Amino acid sequence: MKSNADIKHTFLRTSMNKQVTITVPATSANLGPGFDCLGLALALYNRVTFTAVSTPTLTIEVTGLDVEKVPTDESNLIYQTANCLFERLGKRPSGLHIQQENNIPVGSGLGSSSTAVLAGLLGANALMDGTFTRSDLLALATAEEGHPDNVAPALLGGLVLGVMDGAEVHIEPLPIAPQQVVIVTPDFQLLTKDARAALPTQISRQDAIFNASRLPLLIRALQTADYDKLAMAMQDRLHQPYRLPLIPGMADAFAAATAAGAAGVALSGAGPSLIAFAPDHHTEIAAAVTAVFQQNNLASRSWILPIETSGTQINKLASQGTI
Repeated sequence: MKSNADIKHTFLRTSMNKQVTITVPATSANLGPGFDCLGLALALYNRVTFTAVSTPTLTIEVTGLDVEKVPTDESNLIYQTANCLFERLGKRPSGLHIQQENNIPVGSGLGSSSTAVLAGLLGANALMDGTFTRSDLLALATAEEGHPDNVAPALLGGLVLGVMDGAEVHIEPLPIAPQQVVIVTPDFQLLTKDARAALPTQISRQDAIFNASRLPLLIRALQTADYDKLAMAMQDRLHQPYRLPLIPGMADAFAAATAAGAAGVALSGAGPSLIAFAPDHHTEIAAAVTAVFQQNNLASRSWILPIETSGTQINKLASQGTI
């Protein structure tokens, strides 16, 4: 990361205050057997507005959820990602104001870091009239995140399968029937390093076959909203059995969601959020899961969300004058 002094020397002076707003949806990755390769975009959004200003300053304003968890200096992930793209482009605004509206909880298993990475890349590219394509930016975002299961659906919308072959990434958008899901996020911090450390270093042939057989069934069930198949299709032996015990009450929350009418239940990402699929009774499912977390002394937030099919949106404006 460059110092403020270094950054000022590379600013391009401008008399026009360009403004770009990037709207990025939440995502739920893994979805049971789809470990590190399957993700779904949800209609819950973070919005980030970048304003190029004439004075060589950086200001960051954060509103919405978990404001206290988001830095407002150069360590801010959106700024860091945008700064990396400015360096690739070889140009940057004279100064920058970032307004970050958070509606996705931080560290929730709903892709908050992916929204930051995508917002930074797309915002910087649009603000400076960059020539990077969406495919280019998706590759950069995947490299930053380590796998495409959150960034790909957040960028493209809908249900997306991401396959990595070394540094190569193959993205397969999959059609999906309109439906609503229940998200419940307990107030519990599950660090990514702890969620990863809980996983075994080796798996049996039986467990590999178990997951490999369920992933295509899950994709088919989601595409057709076949709720009768979801209970079996969302079974997993690669990550959920090892991560559920890390979250107080999560195993009981799975059972409560199923009893209240959920056809399929999974950890969202690595957790601690739960995602439940059902044709109806969404309010009852959310209430049942919330009650379990309350019994474990955890407050929670819940949403009933449709699937987001449009992906990340860019709204670019330009206004004359200086700030």
